[in-house]
Amino acid sequence: MHHVTAGEAQTLLDDPGLIAALQAAHAADLRPDTHRDIREDQNANAFVSLLSWADQDVIAVKMVGVFPGNPGLKPPQPSVQGLVLLFDGKTGRPLMTADGAELTFRKTAADSALGASFLARQDARTLLVCGAGGLAPHVIAAHRTVRPSLSRVLIWNRSPARAKALAENISVDAEITAIDDLDAALPEADVISCVTMATEPIVKGALLKPGAHVDLIGAYQPQMRESDDETIRRAGRIFLDTRLFCERSGDIAEPLARGIITREGLVADLFDLCCGRHRGRGSPAEITVYKNSGGGHLDLFTARHLYARIMAG
Repeated sequence: MHHVTAGEAQTLLDDPGLIAALQAAHAADLRPDTHRDIREDQNANAFVSLLSWADQDVIAVKMVGVFPGNPGLKPPQPSVQGLVLLFDGKTGRPLMTADGAELTFRKTAADSALGASFLARQDARTLLVCGAGGLAPHVIAAHRTVRPSLSRVLIWNRSPARAKALAENISVDAEITAIDDLDAALPEADVISCVTMATEPIVKGALLKPGAHVDLIGAYQPQMRESDDETIRRAGRIFLDTRLFCERSGDIAEPLARGIITREGLVADLFDLCCGRHRGRGSPAEITVYKNSGGGHLDLFTARHLYARIMAG
């Protein structure tokens, strides 16, 4: 059995290869049986367990903790830590363990980038990233993989110092700027990617330019929200990575509850997009919204790709 460290996963799960693997897995339209459980404590720490089983193929189990206060500990610890286990789906034999945080970062960023490949304008130039945590640099790299035209990156964080630190330390062939005024940046952005723990909307739909693409990665619980109702109203419809768990997100559940959008407005997921059942963006001026909810099937696709890279030598 192989154990893949964070460094090895970083090397083997390159953005072009992983995005292509996720697209191929969705295009096959085979949907593994998937289950999710989230537990939270009174300090907003969460522990997530995901199990996904592709019949006669592989079984993936991810166990990961999300502890937002960890970076403030002495000594500091990563806010996301965990393990992914891969088993043979025919015999149950353990095949691989892998660093859960690195695999999650890579998978999540590739998930959003795959969505953007169908939804962001081909000539998108300015990427605005809301949040400066561990996922942010992966999101920047993955989006620029599918849209190399993104030559300008703006980084906003509730703590300006963290945005500045990321802007100064990230190695990207683009103009990188840390910003303080999110509202001033929103009208400039062609792609807005949110990687936050926000419980109140930070993206104001009234400020979005025609043709903007909004990528919502946080808000994995009903009480969390990254976009306001006007964002959903102006888009008129929502694209998803998966329909399995999307309504557990406040960005979906609240607009549905208030009638801002109907379930018919949840128009397509990655299976629909990758299989050609929906073309994605409808016009250059359309505002598109993509909800990245994650799911065990995506961890399975990623772990399977990682294992294949190991076996290929």
